[in-house]
Amino acid sequence: MERILLEAPLRRPLVLFDGDCGFCRRWVSRWQSSTAGRVRFTPGRRWHRWLLGIRAEDMRKAMHLVEPSGRVTRGAEAVFRALSWSPRRGTRVAAKLGLLPGVLHVARGVYAVIARNRRRASKVDVLLFGRGVGPSEYRLVRWAFLRLTGATFLVAFTSLGRQVLGLYGARGIRPVRERLEALRREETGPEAWRLMPSVFWLDASDDALVRGCRAGQLLSLALLFNVAPRKSVALLWGLYLSYVSVGREFLSFQWDVLLLEMGLLAALTAPGGLRPGLGRDAPSALDVLLFRLLVFRLYFGSGVSKLQSGDATWRELTACDHYFETAPLPTRGGWYAHQLPRGFQRASTAAVLGAETGLPFLTFAPRRLRQLAFWAFGGLQATIIATGNYGFFNLQSLVLGFWLLDDAALRRVLPLEAGAPAEPRPWWRTGLSAVAATPVLALGGAEVLHRFGWMPRRPEPLVRGLAWLESRARPLRSVNPYGLFSVMTVERPEILVEGSDDGEHWKEYSFRFKVGDPERPPRQVAPHQPRLDWQMWFAALGSPPGWFISFLARLLEGSPEVLGLLEGNPFPDGPPRMVRAVLYDYQMADLEERRRTGAWWRRERLGLYLPPLSLAPGPRPTDRVPRLQWVAQA
Repeated sequence: MERILLEAPLRRPLVLFDGDCGFCRRWVSRWQSSTAGRVRFTPGRRWHRWLLGIRAEDMRKAMHLVEPSGRVTRGAEAVFRALSWSPRRGTRVAAKLGLLPGVLHVARGVYAVIARNRRRASKVDVLLFGRGVGPSEYRLVRWAFLRLTGATFLVAFTSLGRQVLGLYGARGIRPVRERLEALRREETGPEAWRLMPSVFWLDASDDALVRGCRAGQLLSLALLFNVAPRKSVALLWGLYLSYVSVGREFLSFQWDVLLLEMGLLAALTAPGGLRPGLGRDAPSALDVLLFRLLVFRLYFGSGVSKLQSGDATWRELTACDHYFETAPLPTRGGWYAHQLPRGFQRASTAAVLGAETGLPFLTFAPRRLRQLAFWAFGGLQATIIATGNYGFFNLQSLVLGFWLLDDAALRRVLPLEAGAPAEPRPWWRTGLSAVAATPVLALGGAEVLHRFGWMPRRPEPLVRGLAWLESRARPLRSVNPYGLFSVMTVERPEILVEGSDDGEHWKEYSFRFKVGDPERPPRQVAPHQPRLDWQMWFAALGSPPGWFISFLARLLEGSPEVLGLLEGNPFPDGPPRMVRAVLYDYQMADLEERRRTGAWWRRERLGLYLPPLSLAPGPRPTDRVPRLQWVAQA
């Protein structure tokens, strides 16, 4: 063998395989794409076998690799050695890992089992990977993801713009200027900017808050129409972070930080240029991994948090008995879902746990299983949309799920031309992307390990390094844990705010979307998020938070910006002399009661949530929340 190869040396490695095996031909085609012509693949002929001394039976059992050095290997080792010639760095690294002694031993066993069961393996191969043999591409996936991310940012900024002055203006519930001035008194210089990164350090006026939302809308439209996508999404991320950093509880929802995380990853993978189309180069394997890791963390975090919380409703499969009734802002669909039989509710609870703890692992599975996960997650999000109002969370979850697909799957529904082939990414761009993505990958991976209950105690430098990295990244809010409804609320207390001029006759302030009048049907409001209505639900679950006191103070002051957050003002001629908060227990009416009375809810008064308050006398700065005092009643 060595004599023949020396007389006719090979310029590139040669792979010989069984040309009569369809399963072998499909995988050879895939390996040809991975090695990009650096390895020659050809069916093993009789004269090949004669020259190399390979028996026909051995050729049928395994492929053989002949390297330029004259070395001949077979089976799993031949596969890994052939792939080590690939121009793709990720493929070469995977191939070298496969040649490690323990890994190679296992791979040889798997290869032998597949070789003995080719017909069954071929069926499984088609089931998992489809009949396509080319490598998966993601330029169209990136294109669609960026367009839909622009739509999500547009919804977020439009929704916030309708409320920003009532929440954060000078006469709002949580004035941004006060927040920044308080931090400036504690920290000075760059440290204040690091702890609270926000453009509103430069100007926190009402005009600046409104202009920021309008700028966000314009940038969102630019991203939606593929205008300078890399710059547009980077600016969107920084602008939304500016609001979230100073927004406290009204901008502390999981979809707010998820949007920031999606925006950061989008900025890392978006193509450059003014009108890049699909982009010259394709997303790297690291880009795809980061997005799929985020999909995994989002769903698996929600599922495992339910199991780890020890909540009895999830353990006993009764969570859906309460979920539709106690959702923060229920819908009509949720009201009807609450009427379904208890057996169906238990099955629904089990299905949610299964979907959120089992299906996330399919994000790293072969393409057909990933597509299955995409449609399953899509069905879950559609059900949530129909039965509850969760802002733009469901929209962004659907958008993020596009990274479970590939271009071939998307082209079946998007009639777009393939365009020019992707160009190789410059080495410096790959290096910069890897450097920028490494902290995100490290923190995301650590968060996954924490979910499994395992974090290394040694080596200590690694632990300290992760802790330092997490402390530096925390103000950016772009790598986060996720876990919705880990503890199910089983009762529905609701706060009704009332005002009075004489302490005897009280008028109720009605909210636009919060549960109040028992005869008013639940409303569909998503993807808009009324943030005051949402926080009222949280406030009812505990003692009065600080923002609630500020809210009552603004009502006594008659702030038009805060009154604009409500459905109506029962005191059009001037603010009341005092306000109070009353606590009620709400339950959904059943079908018979709904037909008989027309009510969607039944309620019972529990008592005062907060006794009557009035404005305290004395001057105060015009941009400060007024002081309150208790009203003495006989």
